[in-house]
Order: sequence, then C-alpha cells, then structure tokens
Amino acid sequence: MADSQNGKPGTLFWALSGFFLVFNFIGLMIYYSVVTTPPEVIAESLSPAKQAFLAAEPVWATAAYATAVTAGVIASVLLLLRKAWAFPVYVVSFVAVLVQDLDSFVLRNGLEVWGTSGLYLPAVVIIVCVTELWYTRKAKAEGLLS
Repeated sequence: MADSQNGKPGTLFWALSGFFLVFNFIGLMIYYSVVTTPPEVIAESLSPAKQAFLAAEPVWATAAYATAVTAGVIASVLLLLRKAWAFPVYVVSFVAVLVQDLDSFVLRNGLEVWGTSGLYLPAVVIIVCVTELWYTRKAKAEGLLS
C-alpha cells in the first residue's frame, strides 16, 4: 500500500480513497434527490405500495440516511487528507447505514415491497462500508494516517 522508498501512500491508497469519496458523494446526491423529489413525480414512477413505503419512513430513518452519506463523504475527505479521524467517522457512517437498513428490512419489511432486487444496493453499500473500515484501519497501522 505504501511506497517502500519514501514511505508515502502508493497509487492504491489514492485510487481507493478517491473511489470511496466518489461512492459516498453519489450516495449524498441520491439522498438529496430522494428528499427533494416532489410527491407528484414519485406518484408517476412508483407503485402505490412503494409510494406508501417511502411516505411511511420514520424521521429517525431519514436522519440515519443523511448521517450515513454525510459522514461517508467527510470520512473520505479525511482519508484523502491522510487523517486518522477518517476511521471513527467511517464507523459513524456504517452504524447509520445499519440503522437505516434496520428500519427498511426488519421493522417495515421492505423486502415485501421492493423484492429481492431491493437488497442489491444495500448489500453493496455494506460491503463498501466494511471495506472502508478495513482499509482505513490498515492505512493507519501502516503509518499513512496521522
């Protein structure tokens, strides 16, 4: 991960850090789109069951979504700046993702509304979150973060 000649981060560090930032920023844009889309547009594009599911989302789940994507972007910027604070901020993001998924898939059984295809994106998000945590911890252990 580090360039052995000068102790600076190698290409993999910058590529993954950049990927994490882009991934989280896309999540932030999707969040913004979800919370600002007018109900008329939602009515035109989603079934009544999916509309009802979205309308019934509790405020705390929406807050978890906002926290997850915002913390993810902040942590990614911190990682690019080589700051050790990236790790605890990624932890906040991951916990918020789990809280949001708890609402969607456990408390409100979103699987019935969205079907199994509704699991793909949450699964990818969890995989990326775990990778962010693992990689940031590894970078810290290798002395790449201060």
